[in-house]
Amino acid sequence: MNLLEVKNLKTYFHSDAGVNKAVDDISFTIPKGKTVCIVGESGSGKSITSLSIMGLIDAPGKIEGGEIIFDGVDFLKLSEKQMRSVRGRDVSMIFQEPMSSLNPSYTVGYQIDEALRLHQKHLSKSERFDKVVESLELVGIPYPKEKYREYPFKLSGGQRQRVMIAIAMACEPKLLIADEPTTALDVTIQAQVLELMNKLQKEKGTSILFITHDLGVVSKVADEVIVMYKGHIVEKASAKELFTDPRHPYTQALLHSIPTPGVTKRKSKLATVDDSVDYLSFPKEIR
Repeated sequence: MNLLEVKNLKTYFHSDAGVNKAVDDISFTIPKGKTVCIVGESGSGKSITSLSIMGLIDAPGKIEGGEIIFDGVDFLKLSEKQMRSVRGRDVSMIFQEPMSSLNPSYTVGYQIDEALRLHQKHLSKSERFDKVVESLELVGIPYPKEKYREYPFKLSGGQRQRVMIAIAMACEPKLLIADEPTTALDVTIQAQVLELMNKLQKEKGTSILFITHDLGVVSKVADEVIVMYKGHIVEKASAKELFTDPRHPYTQALLHSIPTPGVTKRKSKLATVDDSVDYLSFPKEIR
């Protein structure tokens, strides 16, 4: 059963130079309890897709058409006030850079508590404190009661990312959108964050929309994969199908650009996506 259905979504940006079709008539679904990855190069429309779902597109951007149906409700028909009640409660998002997403003026505990104050008003102050500490414990932050009173700049990059996950998961959302959550982390911390998200999904049954350009990460977390190119979906398949039998030339080019241990020679030039090829001229591969 699908938790989210995106149908013919169009998000355009208008300027004096013309119209930039950042997301141009895309459709996909996210099943309950599954992880769907959106991959593609920078500028392919991945982040704009996630911001469209969250209702966070600012001028000059505008959602020109389509439907975003979450649990039977079309987000595009909700008012901003109604979206604020959904955002953070039913759908949460982990943004790319935790240092710029966290407010340096407030403690991490206060910022996690903010989501609870907004969406779980039945909780008392002491109950919220206990839940914040529990959230910090859940994401693997040591000494959670002490860290409650710490400011973001006193935490490591990995701990700040864990705080972002704690904020996103505080109200136990049905859908978690993770926009390149491991990009700024070293390989060890990246593995820990991916393991943490997998654990939370298994324990809470959360659906995840994972946005990345790292196909190595995709191979570890994805159930289904969506490949985007210049605002279009060019291929959609299960993770196993995509890696064993990539059919669209753009997907093949992305996979060929990954160095293969034992095959790729030192100092050899890596394959790249050929910018001279119009990949939109090829038939789309939707399986």
